[in-house]
Amino acid sequence: MQILRHSDPDFRSSIQVLLRKAVPVPEVQETVREILQAVRHRGDSALIEYTAKFGGPSLESADLLETRVPEVPPETVAAIEAARENVHAFAVHSLRKSWQMTNAQGAIVGERFDPFERVGIYVPGGTAPLVSTAIMTVTLAAAAGVPEIVVATPSDQTGMINDALLYALRTAGATEVYKVGGAQAIAALAFGTETIASVQKIAGPGNAFVVEAKRQVFGEVAIDLLPGPSEIFVIADFSANPAWIAADLLAQAEHGKGSGMVMATDSLPQLEAVRYEVDKQCALLSRREHLAGVLKSNAHLVLVETLSEAVLLCNSYAPEHVTIMTQAPESLAHGIRTAGAIFLGGYSPVAAGDFLTGPSHTLPTGGGGKSFPGLMSDMFQRRTSWVKLDEEALRKSNPIIQAFSEIEGLDAHGRSATIRLDSPTA
Repeated sequence: MQILRHSDPDFRSSIQVLLRKAVPVPEVQETVREILQAVRHRGDSALIEYTAKFGGPSLESADLLETRVPEVPPETVAAIEAARENVHAFAVHSLRKSWQMTNAQGAIVGERFDPFERVGIYVPGGTAPLVSTAIMTVTLAAAAGVPEIVVATPSDQTGMINDALLYALRTAGATEVYKVGGAQAIAALAFGTETIASVQKIAGPGNAFVVEAKRQVFGEVAIDLLPGPSEIFVIADFSANPAWIAADLLAQAEHGKGSGMVMATDSLPQLEAVRYEVDKQCALLSRREHLAGVLKSNAHLVLVETLSEAVLLCNSYAPEHVTIMTQAPESLAHGIRTAGAIFLGGYSPVAAGDFLTGPSHTLPTGGGGKSFPGLMSDMFQRRTSWVKLDEEALRKSNPIIQAFSEIEGLDAHGRSATIRLDSPTA
């Protein structure tokens, strides 16, 4: 881990690594561009080729769609259903409602919110079956009323999807599940192939290549946000339990490559205690090989002069998750503007949000929180505004329409209003 202290002569330059923006990596950009174009022009054959090239199983078009019925134990069913219920309840509260009003000239105006007809959701595979991600994404689309929810998720080397993951996908509302991952899966969802029909919007987290693919297909389809590898930023004072802090840091770091962990504190004893606890707990965990890379290159313990400086640093870092373990966490939380989610107090582990509490754990990473919120159910709704004027409302509106028409030199605009008033029809 890197230790940064406000008393260090190079502190201001050292913390520049934590002042982030979500910018693409040129090498990743070029690789992804090649993959997208290949899938766009060659469809299934390119999709299958890149799946094998990047370590996946050998597939044929007939293998892409997952149709089997999974078998899961009762305790897994119970856990999945408990999480799904919480996430669905939260999602329903987040939906936008259609509305209307009458403006000052008498026109009736409003907004209508309809579900997208067909959306694509990416669920990462890789080193762990992210069953919780299935719930935290698909459930939101189902709550919004999306009739076709298409999931892309990589299979294992045998061409199988984990049973618990497949069960969660089906229970949450997925209508189609395809055994593909990576940038090629995003390409298939965006452009369509012989087997996979294109979608209107793509949601879900992924690695750097998946995130870059979503960035590049934006416009061809809508996207949700840019959620990549997991991150955590902990703000702590002297009163926090260092073992709990270390446990939260390691819980997010165990996702491995690309993940990040930061703690900022105004207490040197706390920093030293957390450093000791991280080393101690890391030795007990099963995913030590994934943790090692994060601890070496993307883990920072920062000693600041004041907790206000910790809040400023947090906003510059724009983390996926923020945990505030201080005597008055709510007062600090008001100043945080770029985080995906905030966890208040010592008894609020990020893992509770990852698995159960209700808000989606699909959140902006890599500095994307400066521009994007976390995934919400209303992201699966399409907004349409509507307008209705009668003759009286048009007469009241016409002088203003004519004024703008003259200002902008668009006389056809003005005439389209006056022609109705000059020659009204019953």
